[in-house]
Amino acid sequence: MRDQAEELRLKMLRGQGRLAKSIAIVSGKGGVGKSNFSTNFAYSLQLRGKKVIVVDMDLGMGNIHILLGVTPRYSLKDYLLGEQSLDAVLNRDTHGLAFISGGSGLDTILDWTEPMFERLLLAFERLQQDYDVILFDMGAGATQRSIDLIVAVDEVIVISTTEPTSITDAYSMMKFICLQDADKKFSIVTNRVSKGQDGNESATRLQYAMKKFLAKETTLLGFLPEDAVVHKSVIAQKPFILEYPNALISKRLLAIADMYVTDNQLEPIEKTKFIQKLKGIFLKGRD
Repeated sequence: MRDQAEELRLKMLRGQGRLAKSIAIVSGKGGVGKSNFSTNFAYSLQLRGKKVIVVDMDLGMGNIHILLGVTPRYSLKDYLLGEQSLDAVLNRDTHGLAFISGGSGLDTILDWTEPMFERLLLAFERLQQDYDVILFDMGAGATQRSIDLIVAVDEVIVISTTEPTSITDAYSMMKFICLQDADKKFSIVTNRVSKGQDGNESATRLQYAMKKFLAKETTLLGFLPEDAVVHKSVIAQKPFILEYPNALISKRLLAIADMYVTDNQLEPIEKTKFIQKLKGIFLKGRD
């Protein structure tokens, strides 16, 4: 249970009305480097003075904690099942990045029960009060549970590679989301661009398809090159943006973060529809 000081602090935050921006990091398929982007993007925002938390929503198959070199005792699943408190599943790595693990071992939760959903809402409400940015690292592909959350968040960042199948899958994911929420804000990052390739070409094609077929504008944040330091960082379980700050991929990612912070004015915001939309989606699904 929260102590009185904690309750007072939360009441002050509620009175200020300052809430974190919620961002879902998605991809149409696995293997595009989405989780690696999520962790390093979180660090890049943290280096820009933002208070960030990463929530691994790939329940039972999450790997954020592995990339960060941390073995948490509990995961989001333990909180949702009512077996642990939110404080018990909140973790920090050695560099101070806050995260909640999705857990591993393929022991997934098939559907939200009403008590689980209530606990999820309580957790997200508190995180919105405690942070500037909440990054949701979503599992690859689409499930009804993940789509519910993606539709509710403030913004979506889509990770793709230059491969035609990856571009097609990314478009399908964006189309599916857009058809449920035509106002959703999308940004695109192309990852693992080989030397000599035009990093913006595939993203531009994706952007064009969204505009032509869905009349939807999207933002190109940039591209990240294929870089050997990524593999080294994964093996070492350390973020490449901190371990190899002079690598080209690190410089590119910081440029993406700068562009994102500038264009989106990433400060805690006065109003967000995130929790209200999530409640509405859940209630609609129970009608």
